[in-house]
Amino acid sequence: MNLDYYPPLSPIRTGLACKCPRCGGGKLFSGFLTVRETCDVCGLDMRGHDAGDGPAVFIIFILGFLVVPLALWVELTYQPPLWLHVVLWFPTVIGITLLLLRPLKGVMVALQYRHRSTTEQD
Repeated sequence: MNLDYYPPLSPIRTGLACKCPRCGGGKLFSGFLTVRETCDVCGLDMRGHDAGDGPAVFIIFILGFLVVPLALWVELTYQPPLWLHVVLWFPTVIGITLLLLRPLKGVMVALQYRHRSTTEQD
């Protein structure tokens, strides 16, 4: 059991910053989406933390909420050819997905850490 005291940190703040959910100082990821095995600063074992498909599902909902109405508006207002929709919306969807995936995975890992029992965390 770890005797060091770590004050509770906001899982949203640490997750969006991609920082360790316990100390808020160490990096959460070793690659683009690979969660580190341990924190550099506090030594938290993060091997059991996995966000699964949660971030991807949230991104699908966010993109559906944003892109579908915009694509419909563009279609009804300007009636562009189909290739223009592909050129416009494909990079938009890929860009937003890559932009949001890492921070949302960080939030999911931080929330998972926050809501585990005390005996599982240390």
